[in-house]
Amino acid sequence: MTIEFLAGFSRSPMVRGAERSPVAGEKLKARRFEQVVMPHLDSAYNLARWLTRSDADAQDVVQEACLRAFKYFDGFDGQYANAWLLKIVRNTCFTWMKDNRPAEESIALEDNAEEVDRDETSMHISASGLGRSPEALLIEKRESQRLDALIGQLPACYREVVILREMEDMSYRDIAEIVGVPIGTVMSRLARGRQFLQSSWRGSPHGSDRP
Repeated sequence: MTIEFLAGFSRSPMVRGAERSPVAGEKLKARRFEQVVMPHLDSAYNLARWLTRSDADAQDVVQEACLRAFKYFDGFDGQYANAWLLKIVRNTCFTWMKDNRPAEESIALEDNAEEVDRDETSMHISASGLGRSPEALLIEKRESQRLDALIGQLPACYREVVILREMEDMSYRDIAEIVGVPIGTVMSRLARGRQFLQSSWRGSPHGSDRP
């Protein structure tokens, strides 16, 4: 996240109003929000950028998500702040995408969870991998632009779990909580996403398995 974005959020009417509030509880809420939630803005922006595929749109989405998070911060139990914020960011992203993107983008947001869960090949890939792993590909900086393009081609339901698992290193439990699906569905979608990336990597002009 940029310094300008962080400064913009701190100047937002909701947060600014809390800071000026004579009520000690509101001041404490604003300070606690800054300490507990704001450190996770990089992850929030990363997820929003990959889902919207736009830096500018991601900043708008995260700004809105942070305002929502602050509004409902009193109900936060204090555990797993990163997952709590990313769930709000994820929901805000999808709401924004449905309102601002063509119909074909919205279609990509859904998949047949039961069909994915029944895909034994996909589950096997998730457990054991198939050839060159996405984890290995992600750390090859010289190929990062091509890999970014392939990730961007994933349907959003697969793209989000790949980003949360491979880039944010989140547990299956946390991803399931953020996305709102069973852990088995997270594993299946991750396997499908990995399979797509591996197949596309190998099928692209520079996607051979040369060392």
